[in-house]
Amino acid sequence: MFIALLRFGKNKAEAPKFMSDHNAWIKQGFDDGVFILIGSLQPNQGGSVIAHNISREDFETRVNEDPFVANEIVDVEILEIKPGKAVDRLGFLIPSGE
Repeated sequence: MFIALLRFGKNKAEAPKFMSDHNAWIKQGFDDGVFILIGSLQPNQGGSVIAHNISREDFETRVNEDPFVANEIVDVEILEIKPGKAVDRLGFLIPSGE
């Protein structure tokens, strides 16, 4: 499981030009069953993505395809989490056999 922190970078002012493509990238992540949560970093610092069912290499590739990343609207930090326990409704995040 991964969290990508997408903090506004040097081209933040260009965000409106790429918003439609960024939103299409988000939709694709949900459609592919990879993204489970998208949210804003407060106050007005950028955004975040929580993802699962993907390798780190594939997630890095996917994140780098985000138009906001490709156009330096945001800088990326990827955190990897190995889920250990969860409430029942989030049990799908715990790898099998653990």
